[in-house]
Amino acid sequence: MAINLQKGQRVDLTKGNPGLSKIMVGLGWDPVQKSGGGGLLGSLFGGGGGANIDCDASVIMLGENGKLKSNKDVIYFGNLKSADGSVQHTGDNLTGAGDGDDEQLLIDLSRVPAHIHKMVFVVNIYDAVKRKQHFGMIQNAFIRVVNSSNNQELIHYNLTDNYSGSTSIIVGEIYRHGGDWKFAAVGTGTTSPGLSDVVRSYS
Repeated sequence: MAINLQKGQRVDLTKGNPGLSKIMVGLGWDPVQKSGGGGLLGSLFGGGGGANIDCDASVIMLGENGKLKSNKDVIYFGNLKSADGSVQHTGDNLTGAGDGDDEQLLIDLSRVPAHIHKMVFVVNIYDAVKRKQHFGMIQNAFIRVVNSSNNQELIHYNLTDNYSGSTSIIVGEIYRHGGDWKFAAVGTGTTSPGLSDVVRSYS
């Protein structure tokens, strides 16, 4: 049974799952249904003819001091694999259509370098400012952690806050605690225009 988390909660990831090393972190979201007609909603959402909202999931790998050592430690659609091979992004989904995960990251906790103490999961809207898009236009956003060896869902966190005006969200964190890994449900919205601005806040 997956543990369903609320914002701010932290939970052990490896302590209760001995031998767990390979996990899949899935992130999902749905665009809010556009109204086909005119009126206020029609003009707000471009009458159904606006650009698709392209959300991108990324991981920022941080050192012990909570700082980013190298831009190579940011895993996203433009850098799909960490240099050490411990984190791999399965690729970009441009629309968020359909059920289930929209983007997935495969992580081998046993291969994460010792100097990496935290992995921060971020979802941002590509070209949000230019397209006048924000997370108030997204619904059903979630992050989940799955044991890759048996496909068992371990953790599930639904983002339920009102993220209207936010262009990126710090969704969750996986971090070292002693010899174990823990997961924190963060769910903090920011107005950073793009991933590079989020990354800069950790440098």
